[in-house]
Amino acid sequence: MLVNQTVKQFVDSVASDAPAPGGGSVSALAGALAAGLVAMVCNLTIGRPKFAEAEGELKQLLDRSSTLQAELLKLVDQDAESFNQVMAAYRLPKEADEDKLKRSTAIQTATKSAAAVPLKVAGNCFDLLKMIPVLTEKGNPNAITDIGVAARMAEAGLQGAVYNVLINLGSLKDETFVAEAKALSDKYITESREIAAKTHPVSYTHLRAHE
Repeated sequence: MLVNQTVKQFVDSVASDAPAPGGGSVSALAGALAAGLVAMVCNLTIGRPKFAEAEGELKQLLDRSSTLQAELLKLVDQDAESFNQVMAAYRLPKEADEDKLKRSTAIQTATKSAAAVPLKVAGNCFDLLKMIPVLTEKGNPNAITDIGVAARMAEAGLQGAVYNVLINLGSLKDETFVAEAKALSDKYITESREIAAKTHPVSYTHLRAHE
């Protein structure tokens, strides 16, 4: 499993001439790291009298971010596996008409999975981004840079995942799935930009205040 590798092993795997793990797995890992930072900020805030009023809300964020972290780590491997399934489908026999039909069906099934996995990554990263305004307002201000990094990592994971969704939709025949995936992707991208526009200036303001 990719997630059981050391950091160096994983980076070396990405850097190799093997097509997987690639951008999809890296996007999922970016989201998992963002979730870890969100959890860290919650842990640095919860239990401190100064932030007692926000403790209940931050405990909820902590629970949710921990769940998202676990899910995103699973998706690191699932993305690589889905890509390998697509490649395996393309290698199926295609001489006889029956073989061609089986191969075509297998390609469609595998490609849909290869789009569905990063769509889950994008959705999880979007959920993380929605936590950023609360952390910015109510989290420990000493961790403001960690909040900023969490936001950027979640945004990068989301955008990278959407790239992988869209590249796979082009060869799918399931029009309903394609339309729904495109609509969700558009929603995630549009709304994540709105969140980023609101949170980045706040983080920057906090940083300038320490000068």
